[in-house]
Amino acid sequence: MGADPSPLLEALARELWLPGLICSSGQPMARLAHLAHWWDRLLAGELPDRNADLGDPPVAAALRQAVADLQLSALTRGSPDTTLQLLRTALWHADRLIDRHEAQARTEAILAMAEAFRAEWAVERADWEEAQALLQGLGEGEHLHWDALKGHLRSRAWLEARRLAGLMAQRTELAALLRRVGRMQRPLTPAHHLPAPRDAVSHPQPRAGLKPVETVLPDAPGELRGIRLGDRLERLLGSELQQLRHPVLHKWWRARKAEARLLTYDSQALLVDWRPDPQATPRHRTRPTANPPLERGPLLICLDTSGSMQGAPESIAKAVVLEATRVAQHERRGCIVMAFGGPEEVIERELDFSPEGFNRLMELIGQGFDGGTDVQTPIERAITRVHEQRWANADVLIVSDGEFGCTRATLEQLDRARAELGLRVFGLLIGDRETMGLLEVADEIHWVRDWRRDAPAGMSHGSGGAGFSPVHSKSLTALFFPNALSERAARHARGMGPPES
Repeated sequence: MGADPSPLLEALARELWLPGLICSSGQPMARLAHLAHWWDRLLAGELPDRNADLGDPPVAAALRQAVADLQLSALTRGSPDTTLQLLRTALWHADRLIDRHEAQARTEAILAMAEAFRAEWAVERADWEEAQALLQGLGEGEHLHWDALKGHLRSRAWLEARRLAGLMAQRTELAALLRRVGRMQRPLTPAHHLPAPRDAVSHPQPRAGLKPVETVLPDAPGELRGIRLGDRLERLLGSELQQLRHPVLHKWWRARKAEARLLTYDSQALLVDWRPDPQATPRHRTRPTANPPLERGPLLICLDTSGSMQGAPESIAKAVVLEATRVAQHERRGCIVMAFGGPEEVIERELDFSPEGFNRLMELIGQGFDGGTDVQTPIERAITRVHEQRWANADVLIVSDGEFGCTRATLEQLDRARAELGLRVFGLLIGDRETMGLLEVADEIHWVRDWRRDAPAGMSHGSGGAGFSPVHSKSLTALFFPNALSERAARHARGMGPPES
């Protein structure tokens, strides 16, 4: 070999020493020197420079083009294990060139080598695209690398997460509820006028006129306008996605993607901003307005994992947790889930899309719901959290079927937190009726009436159809036994939630 390769080997991972030394393609010293450059650039999520030719320019160019076509740098970004696997695979295929038939030109052998490399990594790339489709809406998502995802792709929890993501996509009202939780910022749209109290002054008061200023945001999620040519994976038509698995059409698909000529949905969003209009005629209002409620703050989710939540309630509850984690990551909001069962059975987890947070999320999605119900401990922990500076603007969301109750001491703690800290408690009712416990705890209850339609395969909950519900109102107790409600339950029940159909 001539020169001593030891200094060059010190710059490489030990697993690359042997394949870097024995590869039959190119000059060893140049190959070892350029391997360090390939490692650094791939680990940073970038393509290697063209002049880093691994001692064999035609081979390096073919491998670099394959990496660029498959966008493998997205997999290797921040992932030492994936970067090491890619480089070892590339060196192995380059070493096979020496075994080509004597009648085959080296140029043809290099093309065949590059195609074999592509085929080996096409499956990895397809898995990555599937993961990105599930986790869309993460913002930058720089904390979640391929190493953190790859171990979950064949797990039961991952398959369940895919099902839950589809479930959540059909329940936009739950996403709207998560947006309202927290006290961090004002809503972007003007608040509706609230009904005037009985003792409000009814004299007309002049106010400045407002005018709507509309801003069109092209390519933003919103109204579908049609179909156009492009290369955005999240906007592809289903007919285009089917070609990825075809043994021949996937080549044509990649060529059209490089030219941005794939069929994609064309959508645009419309942002309406209300601004003062100095030219408008002064108007009068007959009822006072209230400050719009705050929203988009930290989330403290009390998740009921009792045995009564098995089946469809469990699916909806887990889907809400998955969506809350995605929303919190995208909007830089903290999210803590307190999964509660029987007495002293509380698991508190802060969820995000760091590798550790993602593992905790998959663990929660993969576990079954079973046990008793004790909501007091998670509520008391949530109140303790709100006293901390980081969670001072948080609200509590209780996800349950409502089969629980609270002691007077816990209710009094909640009342003090409401009065002193502005804490709000939202209830997500996945059941058929409000209970005394839920009415006493929650300020606002959102009812998932058609929860039976999301039952897993083989579990019907006695449903008579996808949207079947045996009751016409969640407020059965207040309707038939109004005197049975406690003073606190009756107070929080007035005007709670949207009107029932």
